[in-house]
Amino acid sequence: MGYGFWSIIAIICAVWVIYDVHTKQKKFSDTKKLVWTILAVLPGLNILVAILYYFIEKAK
Repeated sequence: MGYGFWSIIAIICAVWVIYDVHTKQKKFSDTKKLVWTILAVLPGLNILVAILYYFIEKAK
């Protein structure tokens, strides 16, 4: 599979993290939301950040 496939997956992961942080996580402070948002848009780390977000925040 080429870079195109992984790019689409990375974009989906970034959008999911950003959407979830800003709409569903009302208890998060603004700083925590900002940190997760910045991490989600870092090139090359989108998928890893989504996995970490799921296990650290969503699994609570």
